[in-house]
Amino acid sequence: MNQFSKLVCFLLLVSATAIGQQKITLEDIWSSGTFRTKGMDALQALKNTNQYTVLNFDRNSKNFQIDLYDFATLNKVSTLIDTKNHSELKSIDSYTFNSTETQLLIALNSEQIYRHSAVADFYIYDLASKKLQKVADYKIQEPTFSPDGKKIAYGFENNLYVYDLASDKHTQITTDGKKNHIINGITDWVYEEEFAFVRAFDWNSSSTYLAYIKFDETNVPEFSMDVFGKELYPSQEVFKYPKAGEKNALVTLNVYEVASNETKKINLSQYNDFYIARMKWTNDANALSIQVLNRHQNNLDLLFVDAKTGTTKVVLNEKDVAYVDVTDNLTFLKDNSFIWTSEKDGFNHIYHYEKNGKLRNQITKGNWEVTSYYGFDEKNGQVYYQSVENGSINRDVYKVKLDGKNKVRLTNKTGTNKATFSPNFQYFINSFSSSTEPTSYTLHDSKDGKQVQSIVDNKELASKLESFNLPTKEYFELTTEKGHKLNAYIIKPKDFDASKKYPLLLFQYSGPGSQQVANQWLGPNDYWHMLLAQEGYLVACVDGRGTGYKGAAFKKVTQKELGKYEVEDQIDAAKVLGNYPYIDKTRIGIWGWSYGGFMSSNCILKGNDVFKTAIAVAPVTNWRFYDTIYTERYMQTPQENASGYDDNSPINHVDKLKGNYLIIHGTADDNVHFQNATRMIRALQLANKQFDQAIYPDTNHGIYGGKIRLQLYTKMTNYLKANL
Repeated sequence: MNQFSKLVCFLLLVSATAIGQQKITLEDIWSSGTFRTKGMDALQALKNTNQYTVLNFDRNSKNFQIDLYDFATLNKVSTLIDTKNHSELKSIDSYTFNSTETQLLIALNSEQIYRHSAVADFYIYDLASKKLQKVADYKIQEPTFSPDGKKIAYGFENNLYVYDLASDKHTQITTDGKKNHIINGITDWVYEEEFAFVRAFDWNSSSTYLAYIKFDETNVPEFSMDVFGKELYPSQEVFKYPKAGEKNALVTLNVYEVASNETKKINLSQYNDFYIARMKWTNDANALSIQVLNRHQNNLDLLFVDAKTGTTKVVLNEKDVAYVDVTDNLTFLKDNSFIWTSEKDGFNHIYHYEKNGKLRNQITKGNWEVTSYYGFDEKNGQVYYQSVENGSINRDVYKVKLDGKNKVRLTNKTGTNKATFSPNFQYFINSFSSSTEPTSYTLHDSKDGKQVQSIVDNKELASKLESFNLPTKEYFELTTEKGHKLNAYIIKPKDFDASKKYPLLLFQYSGPGSQQVANQWLGPNDYWHMLLAQEGYLVACVDGRGTGYKGAAFKKVTQKELGKYEVEDQIDAAKVLGNYPYIDKTRIGIWGWSYGGFMSSNCILKGNDVFKTAIAVAPVTNWRFYDTIYTERYMQTPQENASGYDDNSPINHVDKLKGNYLIIHGTADDNVHFQNATRMIRALQLANKQFDQAIYPDTNHGIYGGKIRLQLYTKMTNYLKANL
């Protein structure tokens, strides 16, 4: 072959390769499901048999099935229920078992209220008789089986009820429930959002007592949102929302005795302006545990409450100069000693306490964080957990003896490993992903972590992605001029040429304890960033001070100054990156959502000599507008810390705007209120600053519905192309 022929062949090969590299489209990300991963929906490990269940959906027949599988073999044992056999069940939104796992509680026709809360129709399904029975003729909240399986407690219109399965009788426990005044057994808006729970009631082990929290929000200020809808006149949604420094709901703890139908109010008069952040019965049927936080959230008491007498005892106390995190990992052992997680030594670790609160021992130790506690196997004395021992951007599964000895790493692939253990802890299903490997599910032996079998591998998606030839995330540690070492990644075009100059877009969230630089499979924003890389942009992400999984000192440095050190770090990181020979330092942009929108707003103002363009989606613009629990945890109240609120509010720095600024918000955002955007917009207008805005009527904090997400990201893409 002569040189000309070789050249022609080479050019044809290059051309064919180029044609074979598909471009990512916004439709791929937001409407066509091109990058959808297969998973194991509603995976639940049973407690009484070595089995697990999965909610499956047949796209052809449109039927839902709850299928039972064996942990040891992964073989399907049976279908517990199929909606095709029950005309009442048009779908299955979620399901729970009773304690003996002989009955299912099935939710459908769910109507979302806030982030975690919903009302739904609920049915009881008896696995032996195949009988389906509706709990109530109205939509209810948080129905929960009593441990003996004879009753179900639930919330309805701010009151608490108990339904007796045998007699088909509903007993109303409370009668004073009223919207925007009294809530019984269900949390208010701020508890739901910031303490992340909705069900504020709990059965004891013998089904004789039902403890619940009552919220009196009579004096909590109301917030109203206009709902524009499709009618001639808008309506208003009015709800109680305590902004920083304002009055919270008054909470009381109550214990209802089933036999006598009487309620006892627990005396917590030793506390003033406090939160009941968690509630859980111990193994003693008469002993209830609660976690009580003061309003500053820097003092936490674990109390045991005697249900018979109503007396309380502080078993454990934790203090911190900044704040104490509540824990969901409280686990009572057979002797009522308990396992607890805390970051009191500077990192989040697992502790074992006597039932009287005396420390038995610290189970895990080291300059790394425990990120999930999976449980304790009393038979072999093993504690199972997830941690960042293999680097703060990775997650691995471990086991260790209760005395802290004989630690074994059970996962061997570097990335993000998450475990679901079998009831006897003999096996676990591992969910693994990394930034280059889609999520896979595999069965492992918990003795040594050895893989037994593959379950779901997403090879089909991986094969599909080959044609896109996606760029990869390059992880590194960025050191600022001030000497701060920060986790970071950068995404470069596949045809990256180090001799060229590229525009750079920074993405971040930056909120306390958060993490964006994580070695896990791609989400929609990652695909969008790779789309931008295909358009010739570099995209980077830096987790600054205040983010999580690097110890308490790193996380809590931002205390009383949200938006100061985090903004410094983004500006400093942009300066470091701007000095890279292949980055055009005159074309650096930044974007973020929620806390990230607060950050990008501040960065375009305080870093006006560094950033050319910023996009802020649903941003907080002054922490005075946000809720008590989240804001005061990090800032105390505006009355105590006015400068912390105002010095770091972008509203007070609008005169510094030089570059391109796009603010985006939904008018029905119950979380970060549209008020934040209107105040920022007004301040910019008064300062005679030119900027851009995109308002989404009747959309909440997520800004979605129909093709709204596609429209939103199209707008942001076009904005970057025009201004960066």
